[in-house]
Amino acid sequence: MDVSEIIKKVRKLELKTRNHSKDLFTGNYTSTFKGKGISFHGVRAYSYGDDVRSIDWNVTSRSQEPYIKEFEEERELTVMLLIDLSGSLDFGTELRTKKKRQIEIAAILAFSALANNDKVGAILFTDEVELYLPAKKGREHILLILRQLIDYKPKSKKTNIGKALKFLRETNRKSAVAFIISDFIVDTDYTEDLKRTKKLHDLVALRIQDEAETQLSVRGFVQLVNAENNTKTWVNASSKKAKEIFSTNDLRNKSEMIQNFRNIGIDFVSINTAEDCMPPLISLFKKRK
Repeated sequence: MDVSEIIKKVRKLELKTRNHSKDLFTGNYTSTFKGKGISFHGVRAYSYGDDVRSIDWNVTSRSQEPYIKEFEEERELTVMLLIDLSGSLDFGTELRTKKKRQIEIAAILAFSALANNDKVGAILFTDEVELYLPAKKGREHILLILRQLIDYKPKSKKTNIGKALKFLRETNRKSAVAFIISDFIVDTDYTEDLKRTKKLHDLVALRIQDEAETQLSVRGFVQLVNAENNTKTWVNASSKKAKEIFSTNDLRNKSEMIQNFRNIGIDFVSINTAEDCMPPLISLFKKRK
């Protein structure tokens, strides 16, 4: 894809998602993510009526005059987008792949953060961290992230969410809001990494799913291909038993995933490629208020 075509796609994506980000921002984003809390601002001379519990005794003893500590609310956030680039995200129709929906959601979140003057960064991963874009402010940085999402060609088709979470911990020592945008189709357990990362960062899991992954809607014998390890399986899609097994496995996997996130204290939402992504996002944000 040449540069001019990438720029056109980025601009089209910006126009499409900016309105969505305004919807998400108004009354939801700002009340959902409130910043890191209270930080030390400095000291000033004590005035009559000040809370004596705020006296800085070290400064007071040195100066022989009473001084108090001043604090201010930290409103600035750092938003990190952990984006799964593994082979299974290419699943879907040409016009509506999981990857395209994933990029759209990333753009909505990024522009919402931009409207709040927050920093945004991205970790693009497969079974390794393939690209790291440190958090920065500004529209140009958001557009850089989107250009990479549209044009980047991953080196691997496999997935390791645990490695991405470990990388987040090692590169971002200060608390951030981290959105994991993935289909969560994995072979390796990442529960411990979720627990460790949750101690520092506010994690939100966004699962991208295509309805064809939940039910066999075709007839006859079909070959199912695992996009991450290239294993192939023939299935009689007309078989009632096969359809039941296919649907039951999906429900069981989703139930176990939701329970795992709930136990750790991580908010989770599943977004289908066929649906408007805004209602589930807004519902998630309202739930977090």
